[in-house]
Amino acid sequence: MREILTLNGVSPRAAESFVIYKNMLLEWNEKINLTAITDENEIAFKHFLDSLAPLKFKDFKNKTVIDVGTGAGFPGLPLKIAEPSIKLTLMDSLNKRINFLNETVTALGLTGVKCIHQRAEEGAKPPLRESFDFAVSRAVADMAVLAELCLPYVKPGGYFTALKGPEPEDELNRAKKAISVLGGMLEKTEKITISDFTHTVIFIKKIKPTPKAYPRQFAKIKKSPL
Repeated sequence: MREILTLNGVSPRAAESFVIYKNMLLEWNEKINLTAITDENEIAFKHFLDSLAPLKFKDFKNKTVIDVGTGAGFPGLPLKIAEPSIKLTLMDSLNKRINFLNETVTALGLTGVKCIHQRAEEGAKPPLRESFDFAVSRAVADMAVLAELCLPYVKPGGYFTALKGPEPEDELNRAKKAISVLGGMLEKTEKITISDFTHTVIFIKKIKPTPKAYPRQFAKIKKSPL
């Protein structure tokens, strides 16, 4: 794993942290469901390097970042390992995953990380609302849903950054209204190929505040996306 990471531009210091992260991920995965990927080389490619893709296109140095629906910490925790100056908030609705993340953050000796047990639609009010430079998500939800969950956390001038599959165009077209209503604008999409798979990094710029009515309750978001 170290060789794969360093050959792909990860520093030796960060590579050591990723090995610790991998070991804890596999250990905890025997107790709670964190990942279906258990081969360490696949973890390196499909979790770690994939999560680092946004760093190739935007400067995250000294930025405030929230990872909405972080799960096992992707993409937020790899971003923090690679760019330690990030002030990171990891949010997830399952407390068992938050317990895993807290222990992992402690084992890695990271500072400037908060792990919050909360549903995304319930946390998007002060002091978290519109307080982050970046909201990131690698969730499988449709972009219209993700936009309503993530854009309320982003300050005007910041970015909602989503990691999606190789062909997100139809999904983005369906999400145009949601992105606009919530105060965002599609700035760019960037393709990145890692090993044998291609993903797309989507950058939605926050150009105006999100109306106070959003986000709605999740059942409404899912049933009637904007």
